[in-house]
Amino acid sequence: MRALSFCIVPLLASLAMGLCPQPADIKDGEGNRLCARLYADSSPYYDECCAGDVLDVRPGEDIPYIIPRWNNRISSLVVGTRCELTVWSKKPKEGSTKKFTSGAQPRLAEVKKGVFGTWDDSISSYYCKCT
Repeated sequence: MRALSFCIVPLLASLAMGLCPQPADIKDGEGNRLCARLYADSSPYYDECCAGDVLDVRPGEDIPYIIPRWNNRISSLVVGTRCELTVWSKKPKEGSTKKFTSGAQPRLAEVKKGVFGTWDDSISSYYCKCT
């Protein structure tokens, strides 16, 4: 029975992450390590998350004013291995703030921002660092 649960746990974890890549797998087109990958789309179904337009974030990138087409549009994200993404709800690095560490967040609608809000479509500034 223990062997069965050992096999099921990784399977359930991969299903929960849906289409989101593993933190170690996010790289640019040339194979360089990324700090994070931000996605425009999410879904109530985890297997349809981390989809749509993609914004790649390089290590050390400090963006107090996100480009207009991405402002308040991010719905899911993946932070690379040994990296940390700090986000703000307003420009330039003002308003609510949240730190995401290595891992996938397929639905920012499930991440609370204060009492009534969530981080879905709420990111306006960010800083990403890796060790």
